[in-house]
Amino acid sequence: MTEHALARARLSLEGLSLGDALGAFFELYHPIEMIPIVRAKELPTSEWIFTDDTNMALSIYENLRRYMEINQDELSKSFVDHFDYYRGYAFGMLKFAELVQNGSYWRDINTRIFQGGSFGNGGAMRIAPLGAYFADDIPKLIIETTKATEITHAHPEGIAGAIAVSVATAIAWQNRDKPLSRGDFIEQILPHIPKGDVRLNCLLAQKLPSSEHIAIHEIVARIGNGSQVTAQDSVPLVLYCAGEKPNHFEDAFWLTASAAGDVDTTCAMVCGIVAMAVGVEGLPAEWIKRREPLPDWALVG
Repeated sequence: MTEHALARARLSLEGLSLGDALGAFFELYHPIEMIPIVRAKELPTSEWIFTDDTNMALSIYENLRRYMEINQDELSKSFVDHFDYYRGYAFGMLKFAELVQNGSYWRDINTRIFQGGSFGNGGAMRIAPLGAYFADDIPKLIIETTKATEITHAHPEGIAGAIAVSVATAIAWQNRDKPLSRGDFIEQILPHIPKGDVRLNCLLAQKLPSSEHIAIHEIVARIGNGSQVTAQDSVPLVLYCAGEKPNHFEDAFWLTASAAGDVDTTCAMVCGIVAMAVGVEGLPAEWIKRREPLPDWALVG
């Protein structure tokens, strides 16, 4: 079971890192400049460098590889040990790393950096590999998702966003041979999302028209695109895009990127989910060649 679970987690990690590294390229542009590049599906020629999204997901994967569940103290240590300022971390993680490096314990600061805990999208952005690992045990998945998330994102909405993405990853795996409609996909996720704004916005994402019948800017106006860097305005778009293109990795990426906003993070989440449905053979080989290699510290034990 562990070998298969870890293989699923690695598949999701690969997908997440591709969405993250390519998505980061488009964040270099003003949204108005970005639109024609995305429509043309233009790929950067330089090496695709992954961001903090992948770097923290690598720590999740490493933790599962070593412990077969989340060891919170070790995961906190890994986040800080492998912290790399140049990966583009947000303020909360910058402060978290500084405090832990100076001797603070994560449980003493996870509700102090932001009063009541962070509800940013950083908990959800890294969680897809965990959803893949526990794809056949949803109750366990929710427990482990909460453990992995509250280290840095202790607010209920931050945890709800991570649960939504991890469960979505599991549902994508469970239905890989019989793709669900977006409505049915989100319908299976909703009962597991704690009550709050994340859940309400995901319900709205379920009810929106197909992307073939509504402009992307109208979708963004209703459910967000991560520009506020919160779980509430990121995760609903993620479920919408993953549900619209459940078996088309590249199409799922381009739809998500077309929404602009926090492109590397929303694309990381979507691609970590959709990878479970398309499998290894569904990940574009050319994209993998262009992406910065994933480091051995997380992958090899």
